Amino acid sequence: MTEQLPQRPRRTVRSRLLSVTGLAVMVTVIGSLLIWHAQLGEFFSPTADKEPVISAQIAPAVSIPPSATVKAEITPTPTPTHSPKPEPKATTSPKPKPKPTTAPTAEYGEESINGLSPKLKSRLKKAMVAARADGVTIRINSARRSAAKQQRLLNEAIKKYGSYREATRWVLPPSKSAHVQGKAVDIKPAAAMQWLDKNGWRYGVCRRYDNEPWHFEALTTPGTKCPPREASSTAHK
Repeated sequence: MTEQLPQRPRRTVRSRLLSVTGLAVMVTVIGSLLIWHAQLGEFFSPTADKEPVISAQIAPAVSIPPSATVKAEITPTPTPTHSPKPEPKATTSPKPKPKPTTAPTAEYGEESINGLSPKLKSRLKKAMVAARADGVTIRINSARRSAAKQQRLLNEAIKKYGSYREATRWVLPPSKSAHVQGKAVDIKPAAAMQWLDKNGWRYGVCRRYDNEPWHFEALTTPGTKCPPREASSTAHK
């Protein structure tokens, strides 16, 4: 009698298939649960909103109205009203002017009363006004002279009269001449000489020498009679 091997029960193979299938289902279910749990965790996580969602579309640029633009205030630099003054150049100090001497300057003509002393000039001006009221014009023949002019006149007088002594009766040397000092005046014409000889004392102007009817000086106080006349200037040589 031949022995036959017993057949394996089909239940075992089927059981294995069910086991494998069940395992696969369980793995799928567990995986799904894990994924679902992870999504729930991300949804309820407090840090979920920290990362912004960046859209793929670029938002259009927002235009700012001109009125909203803040302009920077620029304070203008004041323009100087006056140009800067140039630095003064170094200059040498002017030399002191020499003091005026008794010699006349070019501004005083010999026929002008401007070179006379203030006292004689003032008195003679008043006398000239009074003489003009009487119809007489007093003209100046020789007022203030330079020392050189006085010396030349003296030299001519010496030649004319033959000696120094005789010449000084008419012309004194420069060191003693009242003309060089601006204290004497020779006038013209003859009518003016006569009028001033008669009325000059009223203004303090007097004829000094007998031999020179044209020569006048301020020898007295106005309103006071003149002193006696001298014969000539010889005594003052």
